Amino acid sequence: MNFLTKYLSWIAGGLALALALTFALPSAKVRGFDVAGFGTLPIQEGGRVKPMDSVARNSLLVIHSRQGFRHTGHNVGPDEWLLDVLFRPQEADQQPIFVIDDLDVLGLIGAKQTKARNYFSFSELGPHLDEIQKQAATAQPIAPQKRTRFQSAVVNLFERVFLYYKLRNTLQLAGSPGLAWELQSLGTAEANLRHQDLVQLAHFRILPPTAGAPPEAWQSVGQALSAANTGGPRHPGLVPLARMNAAYVNNDPAAFNQALTEMNSLVNTLKPDALGHAGREVVFNRSQPFFVGMIIFLASFMAACISWVYKPEVLRPTAYALLFSGAIVHTLGLAARIILQGRPPVTNLYSSAVFVGWGVVILGLIVERMYRKGFGTAMASIFGFASLIVAQHLGEAGDTMEMMRAVLDSNFWLATHVVTITIGYSGTFLAGAIAIAYGVRKHIVAVQDVETDRVLADMAYGIICFALFFSFVGTVLGGIWADQSWGRFWGWDPKENGALLIVLWNAIILHARWAGYVRERGTMVMAIFGNIITALSWFGVNMLGVGLHSYGFMDQAFWALTGFCASQFLLMGVTYAPPRFWLPRNDSHA
Repeated sequence: MNFLTKYLSWIAGGLALALALTFALPSAKVRGFDVAGFGTLPIQEGGRVKPMDSVARNSLLVIHSRQGFRHTGHNVGPDEWLLDVLFRPQEADQQPIFVIDDLDVLGLIGAKQTKARNYFSFSELGPHLDEIQKQAATAQPIAPQKRTRFQSAVVNLFERVFLYYKLRNTLQLAGSPGLAWELQSLGTAEANLRHQDLVQLAHFRILPPTAGAPPEAWQSVGQALSAANTGGPRHPGLVPLARMNAAYVNNDPAAFNQALTEMNSLVNTLKPDALGHAGREVVFNRSQPFFVGMIIFLASFMAACISWVYKPEVLRPTAYALLFSGAIVHTLGLAARIILQGRPPVTNLYSSAVFVGWGVVILGLIVERMYRKGFGTAMASIFGFASLIVAQHLGEAGDTMEMMRAVLDSNFWLATHVVTITIGYSGTFLAGAIAIAYGVRKHIVAVQDVETDRVLADMAYGIICFALFFSFVGTVLGGIWADQSWGRFWGWDPKENGALLIVLWNAIILHARWAGYVRERGTMVMAIFGNIITALSWFGVNMLGVGLHSYGFMDQAFWALTGFCASQFLLMGVTYAPPRFWLPRNDSHA
């Protein structure tokens, strides 16, 4: 027992970090092909240079909702899938990657609803593409928040199919003999028409800028072929790409790997910084720090919960060690994103979810270090887990390191206003989480512990003070930024109103406590309501689809947000009710 008490927490934390390291290990070759090396190739897409691996992962996540799938008896990773799409579209077309769950869309393609998820290949959807496009064209002019369920589903399916169609026609037109044949047919009118189609359909640009060209002058294969077809110089990257294409189609891994090495050498000559940047992003992608952190936080929460009923002297420090390890992984992931983007940690809704979760975890570590009751660990770990779940779902929309919108493109204000107010979100959520622990606990324990209740109330009170300060400062800084960007300090925009409500509600809680209008239980009920206000300010403005801060309507999140708010109202009632209120009043535990 002494050994367990002394070393189990260190062992658990070390194993958690070891788990994180295993994710960062490179994958083995697939059938002899250096698929991982192919994923490291830098390309330009969405306005930024990124590795092919990021395109593969993001595209497969959008189309399939996962970063891998099983087909013909083996697991297909994102890079192998993209290789098939680019070089062997006839094989990729047979892979069932399109998820369709809507009954009306299933009826549109003549399929039946099954208990399992419904996956379809591009070949299966082929006979119905005209009807899918027709229905999507009818629905697309309608504002997203006004579309019916079927209209939203069919537009979503069409966008995923079109993304796949663009990918399979990025390096060569699907059905053509290949890129080498295109090089041989340069100079003909037919070739020029095909190359123009490649220019229009290309999803990314794989050929780095040539000597003397501007740094951003990456070219797609179609652009390079069109230039060569009209008498211009042939881009030196076309030849190794054509060799990679032929080798992959002919199942010749040695020739493929040799052509890949030639392509890497060329990129390193023309754009020396691109290969290193792409390699770092591949390591980040492979490590999946936020997914691993999510697993560790869940393990920490479970250990903390068990510690309240079994061997607290062993499991409580173990839960804290797991939380600490999760915080290390989470912090490293956050730092990696900052380095890769060259931006502060909060640039979009995805990164705000990651940062809010990180803030709660760090605050939870500090609170647990101060009070050592296990509640700081439990609440921080479960909220860290929940925030990363939210981030994971937000990541299904595509590239989470997208280019900044012009109105937001300010590193100074991103590092001050956005980060500061997001820390305020973190504090408000943690106070609400501790209040939930207070409310649930008093109905579970048989004998009320006044001292523990007081400690929880002190935790929540201190964190509310912290959250009020940061949310107030963040709101003021936001007004200054708005004045510089839009020419007015305050415009009663929904997001601005939400930020103000967070400040006012935290201030109301403190004033109500100081004036004696509420005591411990009332403070906790009000702190839980702060979760609702913060969630509506954070996500709710996107449901409205109006205002300068609304950057995309998220209809899928409506029911999740509604369910969250309903759960908080329920927990407010549970917290306000007398301890174990269902027992007879003469019971000793009433």
